[in-house]
Amino acid sequence: MTGLAIIAGGGALPKAVAQSARADGRAVFVIGLIGSLDEEEAWIKAFPHEFISPGAPGQAFKSLRRENVGEILLAGKVERPRFSELKLDAKGVLLMPRALKAARQGDDALLRFLVAMFEKEGFRAIGVAEAAPGLVCGEGNLGKLSPSEEHRADMARGFAIVKALGALDVGQAAAVCEGLALAVEAAEGTDRMITRISTLREALRGTPQQKRGVLVKALKPTQDAKTDMPVIGTATLDAVAAVGLAGIGLEAGASLIMDKEAVAARADALGLFVTGVRL
Repeated sequence: MTGLAIIAGGGALPKAVAQSARADGRAVFVIGLIGSLDEEEAWIKAFPHEFISPGAPGQAFKSLRRENVGEILLAGKVERPRFSELKLDAKGVLLMPRALKAARQGDDALLRFLVAMFEKEGFRAIGVAEAAPGLVCGEGNLGKLSPSEEHRADMARGFAIVKALGALDVGQAAAVCEGLALAVEAAEGTDRMITRISTLREALRGTPQQKRGVLVKALKPTQDAKTDMPVIGTATLDAVAAVGLAGIGLEAGASLIMDKEAVAARADALGLFVTGVRL
């Protein structure tokens, strides 16, 4: 079995991974997760695909073998299902008690369970870094601007916060301004976390006219890069600029940037820095 299957949730990442992997010569099959990926998404129609309920792993395994898939990759935002409302196939009924136990331990534990489930069936789980290495953030600046020493101090504090809270499976992102933690990511996700910064007093944060502070994203210590990596795109830059932050720091080698050329151009146009830091 030689093909790659992308188990796709919502957002732009599954599309970016699928296109990059196919450009590298991989045969790509997409399983869209019902409830997470919109079945009307135009990009998925360019690939062999099937939409499957999270409660029907048996159907997924059957489809993967039919498509000669050897490797699987989880990508995109997956909405946590209401387990009591899932329509289960026979395999789902057998696996549900273990899935519930993992879910009670947090999202990372649930994702590790899903990976182990596929691997037990003989599929090799890989991460985006292997399937689409061009998306991985490198070390150093992406655009023309560089962080100041003050920004680097804020990034260092932000990374420390993410690693400490990430050990408790809290989130991948934090915003810091002059040493003060403005926001940390929890279940709401990065975009909504950034939006909350605008509700703070301007004395605590920057403004679009006078930028201060940084957003950082890093891999949680509990996280397996096969299942989830921090990611940014041009929309992240727009959100950061709107709340007056000066730039973004990413964990080099453990974060993803969708369309690096577009992100670099947008960062320059907005007067923001984007930099990868080796932790």
